[in-house]
Amino acid sequence: MTATPSAPPPPPPLKPGPFGNLRFDAIAGFLVFLIAMPLCLAIAKASGFPPIAGIWTAVAGGLIATWVSNSALTIKGPAAGLIVIVAGAVTGLGRDFVPEPSADERAVLVASGQTDEQITKAVEDERAEVGYRLTLGIGVVSGVVQVLLGLLRAGRLVDFFPLTPVHGMLASIGIIIIAKQLYSVCGIAPPPTHPGEEPPGPLVLLAEFPARVVAFNPEILVIGGISLVILFAHFFIRNKWVKMVPAQLVVLVVAVALGFAFDLEHEHTHLFPPSHFNGEADDGEVVKWPQFLVNMPNVLAEPAKAFTLPDFRGVATLSGLKWLFLFVAIGSLESLLAAKAIEQFDPWRRKTNFDRDLIGIGLANALVACVGGLPMISEIVRSKANIDAGGRTRQANAWHGLFLLAAVLAIPGLLHEIPLAALGAMLVFTGFRLANPTEFVKTFKIGTEQFVVFVGTIVATLATDLLIGIGVGIALKVAFHLWHGATVRCLVKADVTAVTDGDRRVTVVVRRVAVFSNWLGLRKVILTQAELREHITLDLSQTKLVDHSVMEKLHTLERELTAVGKTLTVVGLDNHRPLSDHPLAARKSTVQAAVLRR
Repeated sequence: MTATPSAPPPPPPLKPGPFGNLRFDAIAGFLVFLIAMPLCLAIAKASGFPPIAGIWTAVAGGLIATWVSNSALTIKGPAAGLIVIVAGAVTGLGRDFVPEPSADERAVLVASGQTDEQITKAVEDERAEVGYRLTLGIGVVSGVVQVLLGLLRAGRLVDFFPLTPVHGMLASIGIIIIAKQLYSVCGIAPPPTHPGEEPPGPLVLLAEFPARVVAFNPEILVIGGISLVILFAHFFIRNKWVKMVPAQLVVLVVAVALGFAFDLEHEHTHLFPPSHFNGEADDGEVVKWPQFLVNMPNVLAEPAKAFTLPDFRGVATLSGLKWLFLFVAIGSLESLLAAKAIEQFDPWRRKTNFDRDLIGIGLANALVACVGGLPMISEIVRSKANIDAGGRTRQANAWHGLFLLAAVLAIPGLLHEIPLAALGAMLVFTGFRLANPTEFVKTFKIGTEQFVVFVGTIVATLATDLLIGIGVGIALKVAFHLWHGATVRCLVKADVTAVTDGDRRVTVVVRRVAVFSNWLGLRKVILTQAELREHITLDLSQTKLVDHSVMEKLHTLERELTAVGKTLTVVGLDNHRPLSDHPLAARKSTVQAAVLRR
């Protein structure tokens, strides 16, 4: 006779008082700080911001957002998922406000002794600076909008978006990050941007990489390559003792040591076939500059270099409104999804008030953008590391912010010695995790339609931009629902009836379809009934279609209600055909439509 598996042991009780859990939270905060510091620098650099901007963001997340939100274990800070949006805003707004020199202006500059390359570089540098300050203006306003959305109780909208396009969006962001950071890892320059042209997109970067990688910088490739090996080896090794040491810390130690060994701080040359990297000499030697290291100002000695004020001129432009929408929509969605996911890992099963979380994120975003920081979200990987390290309360996030503040104030010289190739390797690894091949396999197993939506979102994003990509993904999802017989009306409004059975039981009957776009209405009915009764039966026998998003969200809702002593039982799917063998695949009824319309 097989023994019944024992339930996991209950978590230790939380100690009362503001300092009752101090020891656990401080240790967890320090370990998260070791992971977060290089990522903050890397994400800021990849976003077109100065590296210190990422530190300010994490500090604000720990010391401001923490105390407004009630999310107990999430870590707030810059995230790789926002790199594409922020970098796009910096580049796009910079080009809008700093035009190309006219032919006459260029002729005057050439006559003064400047070369075409110098003129182009000066324009690009000005665009980067102006675009950065304009993006800060967008960041301030987007933070204010997020606060307003929280006050309007818009946190529940996290449940509106279909899951597959969201996963496709994150995977496409991962691919874009890899396409851009591979050049940094190898020490080669990306394809040049000619006057009047848009910067090369991810497809161009990936297509040209094989031809350009032959001119790699050997020393930079050694640093970047070893960093990648460490990160991937740590990811695949399952030894618990190895996992106790953050891979990012190992990368920093090794990369800084190699940077000193290769003397990256000083100008010198290396003999190698000519590359497109800056400083190409006639004899084939390539000049290597200290720009391979992090540019970190001394905050206490040079405070003016550590902070930047926003420029709000871009907010009133059509391009600015586009970036404002993306900052608010994608930033809020990613943050709320992360906070919701971390609830499932919280040993004490504490619930997050998503409206408060949105207000906290928005307030911190608005304030940190006023001094030059990146937008922030609740970051799921660092939050999970916080839980694994024994974090217990919001103070762990605050400690992580305090340690980052101490580092940037006390050891700016050491931070300056971090090679950019190591940061690029961390971002390539982050991009791999976002676009992990297993995500493609998992989606394919859920169903062919979901795979089409997933890949369609990725292709559209890579070929155009993030906004069009997520729009294409949602449009494909809706098109499949219409093809399966759903009507526009039932896509928008859930047809739900609650039938009570005494004081403790209720049956919620759903008709027509249960899909992502009407999930909020269905969820509201279920939760309303759960407040009044202990046992909820969800009858789906009269639906013609139940999509994958609803199946997965019902599975999550079952666990959430079980944790508070309620039961949710889903019935009525016996006459529905799953669209794949996956347990959470979409279901389509085999009963005639006329019967379902009664």
